[in-house]
Amino acid sequence: MPQRPREGSNFVAEWFGHRIYPVVAATELSVSDQKARRCPFLSEVTSVSTPCIKNQQSRGVCTVSAKSNGFRQDWVVCPFRVFDPALIDSVAARLFAVTDTSLLRTHAAPTVAEPAVQTSILNHLESGGRSLVYFRAGIGGEVSLARTQNSPEMAFDVTFVELLRDGAGIKLGQFAILELQTMDFHGSYRHAVSQLQKAVDLFPDSFPAQLELHPEWAGKGVEGPNIANVVKRTFWQMFFKFSFAADTEGRCAGTALAIPRAVWDSWQPFLGSPTPVQQVDGTFRLLSPESGATDTKTRAWVYVFDIDSTVPTTPNPVVIDMVIGATASSFVYHALTEAPRHAADALFADTGIYAVLRKRLRTYWPEQVRRQ
Repeated sequence: MPQRPREGSNFVAEWFGHRIYPVVAATELSVSDQKARRCPFLSEVTSVSTPCIKNQQSRGVCTVSAKSNGFRQDWVVCPFRVFDPALIDSVAARLFAVTDTSLLRTHAAPTVAEPAVQTSILNHLESGGRSLVYFRAGIGGEVSLARTQNSPEMAFDVTFVELLRDGAGIKLGQFAILELQTMDFHGSYRHAVSQLQKAVDLFPDSFPAQLELHPEWAGKGVEGPNIANVVKRTFWQMFFKFSFAADTEGRCAGTALAIPRAVWDSWQPFLGSPTPVQQVDGTFRLLSPESGATDTKTRAWVYVFDIDSTVPTTPNPVVIDMVIGATASSFVYHALTEAPRHAADALFADTGIYAVLRKRLRTYWPEQVRRQ
């Protein structure tokens, strides 16, 4: 009987789009994608069977199951895992203020080269519909902002632009930015990936059953998430990109940050554990003292999502947990005012820095250093 892995371990949870921990998807599609090393998400948005484009050491790893927030959650480690049409279309509709979603169509940039797609876009625009094209690395190329003497270079995860009729041609309307937040993990996944690749090659007809017997393959050498590193990198980016949404000339339709539930939970100490205020439309607001009790004009949004592992559908669908309106200033307030204030309270508490220093010094001079 194989030894079950210890409960506190980290595991590759989804491999080539399909769940392998804590249960194993065993369908013709899941095994086909895993044997072919195919990314089902890239394949869907480009309409072409596309292999995973990650490097060999992390190839196929979509999510990692870890208990770093105190309970087991899926941590998304590949941005292409978030390319669920429901999420992309929901974000696009909100940013471009489309209330009738039947009028909105989104297209991955490479598909616009297809004559059938071009005809569909033109017909849709003629009938009063709205069409957006989006770009990102691997899907038409990443859009970047060049460095200037007074500002840094930066890249956008996903850039939307609206297509408008202009006589016999097409012109560009508003653009919008979507940032897809994933999590960095300490170390690499190479040991687990190597085990999984060997297993699917050795047992092409019984891979799911073999993995059920040997779940430790998916956890070999997988370390925990690098939470602090992601917080620092993402906060800096969001201060800039949320400010773009405040463009007074209306060129930027808005900015959204799509963040997995596990990452949002891990951010709470870095934001002072704020309580977003619910609005009458079901969305929430991350407020600061200047913004008052509500903010109806926000064009910057945080989408907190999760992977629904309870359904038999594979790949598991993305579900939206919360939609939170925010601004650059509200992020600054919570990250640089509220969180430091709570940290200062902890620093000078009875169990704070003096208690730690006193305990350390007593190991060197116990007869003189008092316990209190």
